[in-house]
Amino acid sequence: MDGLSDLSFFALVVKRGTLAAAAQELGVTPPAVSKRLAAIEARLRVRLLNRTTRRMSLTPEGETYLTEGERLVAELDALERKISGGSVVPQGLLRINATLGFGRKYVTPELSRFALRYPEVEVQMHLSDRPVNLVEQAFDLAIRFGEQPDARITARKLANNRRFLCASPAYISARGVPNSPRDLHSHSCIVLRESDEIYGSWHFRSGTRQDTVKVRGPLSTNDGEAALAWALDGHGIVLRSEWDAAPYLRSGRLRLLLTDWAAPPADIYILFPAKSHLQAKTRAMVDFMLDAFADKRRTDRLNSNDLELLW
Repeated sequence: MDGLSDLSFFALVVKRGTLAAAAQELGVTPPAVSKRLAAIEARLRVRLLNRTTRRMSLTPEGETYLTEGERLVAELDALERKISGGSVVPQGLLRINATLGFGRKYVTPELSRFALRYPEVEVQMHLSDRPVNLVEQAFDLAIRFGEQPDARITARKLANNRRFLCASPAYISARGVPNSPRDLHSHSCIVLRESDEIYGSWHFRSGTRQDTVKVRGPLSTNDGEAALAWALDGHGIVLRSEWDAAPYLRSGRLRLLLTDWAAPPADIYILFPAKSHLQAKTRAMVDFMLDAFADKRRTDRLNSNDLELLW
């Protein structure tokens, strides 16, 4: 087998996750896949994958072979697209990762539309509550909150996403409203245990003033939907993303608090490995998603005193 064919084969094996799944994709037997993988490793004189009966993992040499190989395949794809006048059709397996709540509510319907437009692309979506390593776990794309400090990853803003302090009318009626971040010490706050933020520390800014408050309350969770449900039931004050809280703020089931203060935003980004040329399927997905969420990143609709909801 020629080198480029081997690179494509290896990338497929990694993305499928098991030899059996790769064999099913290729229409051959698992022993045939194992034999070809062993032949590639013998030719290169290195081990590319650590394999057990249950899982596979990339060796350092395997990660280099995968990332550099994908770059070469992408460059070939770009060359063919240039020669053919841009007529290369997006096709093949595309693995995408997103957060649980946002992925279910907003990414899933867009992927449904994408599948109708690009029937030759096989989309495999994985939802998780924690970030994944795109390179090591062989994802083509990820949709996450906040930019990633990894030089190997390109981040494009998908949508603006503010975070709002809010509570239900029932809670406000019973406990009143805080007039400053410091007043939160005397309130029940619903704390979300997520990402790498310091547990229970809420940060606020108003003009040049900044304040960090350590909050507490009888209820905490690692799930945003649960925290929001408790706030709707009147258990306390919650700090939630605009995409999640906006429908309840519009309906009046939640009310904004401390509107003169702003929490750090949690803007939403689409991430993909940094390459000089993207494969047609990846470029199609990036462009599609940026277009789908274009109205959610209109900066002309946002300023520090404007509480118009984007979502």
